[in-house]
Amino acid sequence: MDPANDALLRNAGTARERQPGEDGDVLDLESAIARNTKRLRAQLGLSVGDMAARVGISKAMLSKVENAQTSCSLSTLALLARGFDVPVTTLVRGAESERPASFVAAGQGAPIVRRGTQRGHEYQLLGSLPGEHKRLESLLVTLNAASELNPLFQHPGTEFIYVLSGEMVYGHGRSSYRLGPGDSLQFDGEGAHGPLELVTLPVTFLSVIAFPDATL
Repeated sequence: MDPANDALLRNAGTARERQPGEDGDVLDLESAIARNTKRLRAQLGLSVGDMAARVGISKAMLSKVENAQTSCSLSTLALLARGFDVPVTTLVRGAESERPASFVAAGQGAPIVRRGTQRGHEYQLLGSLPGEHKRLESLLVTLNAASELNPLFQHPGTEFIYVLSGEMVYGHGRSSYRLGPGDSLQFDGEGAHGPLELVTLPVTFLSVIAFPDATL
């Protein structure tokens, strides 16, 4: 694996190959820790004995962990996480209860009125999740001939837009960007932003806003 890609995976999560016929399963805690421990050790290319020495536990204990024959104490989990240089959550990944997801069929996004919306700016909410995930807002935006130009939006957090069709000039602060299908722009939402010129209509783009923790 490329070292740069490996660093990204370690910081952002994990990835593994799904075996034929395998479901996206939710494991019991011991089995999840066993699978993740084996995988991480294999990535390092270390034997059970060498890994145990690196972690600071006995070879017998590590073998029991990898075979789901023991319930890890918090102190053992902490030692494993430090030895593998990963968060503790990486070791228990797969044991959590089912995670929520939100599916929106094509054309079924709920129409909403965004604060500061100008005439001709259509917004569809592309789903939301309960709890902490409400900090993320995903919108499908459509601009047409009736759309007013130069609305200035400002909000906390970071926004990412991805153009699906049409072409426009989009402003952020003192800069402007000509965006067409496949182009994207990510920016600080506190900077005044919005479409400056609609070049080819209609313009449709995805807008994803990640709000700070205290915003919603």
